[in-house]
Amino acid sequence: MSSPHIAVYGATGHTGRLAAAELRARGRDVILAGRDGGALKALADELGGAPVHQAALDDPAALRALAERADVLIHCAGPFTHTGKPVATAAAEGGCHYVDHALEQHHTKWMFEAMSEPARKAGIAMITAMSFYGGMGDLLAGAVAGGMTDIERVISAYAVSGWRLTAGAKKTAELLFADTQRITYADGAQHVGYVEPRNAVFPFPPPLGPRTMIAPVPFSEVVTVPRHVPAKTVEAQLTAHTFEEPEAFTSEDVDAGTRAGSSFTVAVQVITDKGGRAGQVSGQDLWRLSALASVEAAVRLTENPVGPGVYGPAEAFPAGPFLRDLERLGLFTLTLPEEEER
Repeated sequence: MSSPHIAVYGATGHTGRLAAAELRARGRDVILAGRDGGALKALADELGGAPVHQAALDDPAALRALAERADVLIHCAGPFTHTGKPVATAAAEGGCHYVDHALEQHHTKWMFEAMSEPARKAGIAMITAMSFYGGMGDLLAGAVAGGMTDIERVISAYAVSGWRLTAGAKKTAELLFADTQRITYADGAQHVGYVEPRNAVFPFPPPLGPRTMIAPVPFSEVVTVPRHVPAKTVEAQLTAHTFEEPEAFTSEDVDAGTRAGSSFTVAVQVITDKGGRAGQVSGQDLWRLSALASVEAAVRLTENPVGPGVYGPAEAFPAGPFLRDLERLGLFTLTLPEEEER
């Protein structure tokens, strides 16, 4: 019996390269996929040889053929507002498991609403929002809130410095912050409409301490967290200084080493009327974290797949153990409440 094939769509982008290289380093069979055949062949040579599959987003037959070749498809080519539907649809039609890096709220919402039934019929698992932004907040919320009831509020807060956006990430950020129909979750219900941003202060533990935040930011936690945490309100926040760094939006062409220089802390507070709990991760290189999180998800789907359907990260896998496995890869330092360490 042949070993499972994991396809990486968008393999020549920064995140796709990191995911493909990690899979090869683990001895996995990788299919390099995307829109530029020449770039794919060059990457295959860099990795010492790998099959390539050229498929444009407006070529559903080629995308389905890719899915039919693969056991799992990791989708790394954003913005997912534009690329998510054709690739996810092809995965369901071709019958392969699917993992994406989307942080876009509306794509994540669409995945649950439109792809749950096709996924069940195809017998596949589709994991959306396995990204740094959104995905880490969802996993931390799942790990911290385990067993809690009567939760008033879940806040995921991202402190990020040195973030250097790729061309795709820049387009995604521009789309997100121009969106006037944002999804929020308050009073136990999802809402869609204009949201007036505000400044907030989040009490990060030392050595960071309190930081001024943009709140809310339009990340996917508002869609994924309420599916597994019984909270009345869910909100994501981002340090105000992150986009004040002048290099953030002029960094499409920086080298991989410079792009790896980001530092981050992601903290989650789960608050009840009787107190609360908190947890966090702190590390370097948010791009590598995002890529390797999707690799971990894809490998798990080949070895012990969850049932068919669409899942957020903490729905698909036990959140605490998944985060501990990422910590063992040297991606961050994880701090959880003592009762969650067992």
